[in-house]
Amino acid sequence: MRLSDFTQNRDNNFNLIRIAAAYAVLVTHSFAIAIGSDDAEPFRHTLGMTIGSIAVDIFFLTSGFLVTASLLTRQSAIEFVWARVLRIFPALLVMLLLTVLGLGLFFTTVSWPAYFADPKTHTYFLKCLTLFSGVRYELPGVFESNPYKRAVNGSLWTMPNELKMYAILVLIWVSLSLTARFRLKSFKITIVSGTLLAGLFVILGHLNKTPEGDAFLKLFFMFFSGASFYILKDRIILSRTVFYIFLAALILATFNKNIFFIVYVTTLTYILFFVAYVPSGFIRAYNRLGDYSYGVYLYAFPVQQSTAALLPGVSVLTMVIISSVVTLLFAMLSWHFLEKHSLKLKGHSVNYTIKILKAISYVIFFPKRSPER
Repeated sequence: MRLSDFTQNRDNNFNLIRIAAAYAVLVTHSFAIAIGSDDAEPFRHTLGMTIGSIAVDIFFLTSGFLVTASLLTRQSAIEFVWARVLRIFPALLVMLLLTVLGLGLFFTTVSWPAYFADPKTHTYFLKCLTLFSGVRYELPGVFESNPYKRAVNGSLWTMPNELKMYAILVLIWVSLSLTARFRLKSFKITIVSGTLLAGLFVILGHLNKTPEGDAFLKLFFMFFSGASFYILKDRIILSRTVFYIFLAALILATFNKNIFFIVYVTTLTYILFFVAYVPSGFIRAYNRLGDYSYGVYLYAFPVQQSTAALLPGVSVLTMVIISSVVTLLFAMLSWHFLEKHSLKLKGHSVNYTIKILKAISYVIFFPKRSPER
């Protein structure tokens, strides 16, 4: 069946995939936070990447696919922006308040007046809340004796990059409004061709050993690979044969890091969307629980750092067990009491924004007339 046959409804495995990816990040960070080294996770040495970095790629692939579907279905930049804002920022704000005013005050080794007066506190909160100009990781006097020193929430590094992907996507859509007649076709060609070019540079960059320079480009490729799969959904056939061939190739390629990377970036997208749509049955029951993945992603790192501070010398296994349970509790509370309710505000926010924009345009173009009541 074609991918488009599966995208007609919301019965899929994306929630399950994202929570698994969020916990994969948690496991990878458990090695670093318990031991104190970014190289502690064993898959980094065997595959050249961690299961956490694979999970981040999965997040960007699913995000690119789903937000492109949202944009092309509604074809409204205003709706797109509000959907993203309400999904990201309310939960982020609450997490930062709990971190700065709760965790920070509890663990800091400096006095509370000094803590609040320190520019690091203000910078941490504002940079992590606004995201676009990057994030900060340190609060004064917090986690300075941990094995993985000072970083309060290392997971946030991906979020400015994701916001940039959203911005690039919607800016391409808006800029092509000048060619209204060919807008949709031009949008599809731009996205798909840009993805192919990015993929080529990602592979060449890896072979030339420039991983740092390729970090953003790789995330760009993953996000827009997801976008391209939605755009090409009518042409993509989800075949069990192709899935098993790609999966076997990926497993066999683990014997060589360079080969694995090339096979990985060329097969992961197909493997992911096959798993997202084809397997069904009892696993779909997870969708009734809620989407806890964002909450897990937001809270896992500070929970793990707190665990390391409260239990010096904690083992990786104990870290995984404790932080998994505590983080899930925060994620469940975040989803049921904040996130799903924030999403319901989109309709009112969009309508209010449209009214404001209409009023502004009326004032600009008819400055001497008052709008009709």
